[in-house]
Amino acid sequence: MDPDQVAELARHLLIEAMLLSAPLLVLTAVVSVFLSVLQTLTSVQEQTITAVPRMAVIGIVSVIGMPWFLRQLVNYTLQLWTDMHRYLG
Repeated sequence: MDPDQVAELARHLLIEAMLLSAPLLVLTAVVSVFLSVLQTLTSVQEQTITAVPRMAVIGIVSVIGMPWFLRQLVNYTLQLWTDMHRYLG
């Protein structure tokens, strides 16, 4: 395998990882900002108030998005296996 092919595989892998993690990260960031504003307005600085909703959002989004996540992973794996001949020889 050439260094160019390794770089191409790594680039595709990183793009796939970003696509899969983006929904979780974006929704968690939105919830965190909302909760920070709420804490600032109410002057309540309890850490469990922010931790529990973030974990709940991650759990809910993971369950709801699981079919899409799995479909993306299966498609990536199939593409990798079908294009393996380009990288091996």
